[in-house]
Amino acid sequence: MWKLLRVSLLLLVLVIVAGRFAMDRYYSRAWNGTLWIAVFPLNADGSTVADAYIHNLQPSQFASIEAFFQREAQRYGLTLPRPVHVQLLPALATLPPRLPTDAGALGSMWWSLRLRWYAWNYGDSISRVRVFVLYHDPARHPVVPHSLGLQKGLIGVVYGFADDSMTGENAIVIAHEVLHTLGATDHYAMSSGLPLYPQGFAEPQREPRFPQPYAEIMAGRRALSETTAEMPESLDAVRIGSVTAQEINWRVR
Repeated sequence: MWKLLRVSLLLLVLVIVAGRFAMDRYYSRAWNGTLWIAVFPLNADGSTVADAYIHNLQPSQFASIEAFFQREAQRYGLTLPRPVHVQLLPALATLPPRLPTDAGALGSMWWSLRLRWYAWNYGDSISRVRVFVLYHDPARHPVVPHSLGLQKGLIGVVYGFADDSMTGENAIVIAHEVLHTLGATDHYAMSSGLPLYPQGFAEPQREPRFPQPYAEIMAGRRALSETTAEMPESLDAVRIGSVTAQEINWRVR
């Protein structure tokens, strides 16, 4: 009797989770209204530099993300005047769970559930995508962990730098991870980090092919030659390629 009850409750939870995922996936990619994105800043390294940076954060520092989505949506014929709205919310004190490097399949599943539980505690009735930006003092951490975006749960975890000069690069990473939550995949080689041709090129038909004038957002870097690429300083030099547009349910003309 109790075993049957436990199994029934587990099945009910799985059905609810699956239903929520399907609903989130549909509404986040329908593009029939503005997609609200909640950004939660966190002090990742406990530094006074990160504390001061977070204290002085302004919504205007995320305006380039909204402008990027608006500009790129127009290029693909999306008539929505404001595809996304980025809402800066108060800083959080508790860091999200981190995926262990040796997690394995079961460990990754357990971490995913923990992350979704963590994000659920900070949800609201408006924002569909939640992005947790963990800021680091660049003097102490010149290299930060790899950011990630989960489609299941519409959650992004971004490792950024607490430095005004890197606001543009932080915005690129946030936009990249938001697109992951909407179904976009990476378009760069895992071994080298170089953009993959043609999906990782903003203008794959360009002649000559190199250097590319823009970076494709899911490649993250602008191809300068077959063996070199660079990360742009801001979203002004980034585009959404046709493959990425299809992945997020934008119609390609």
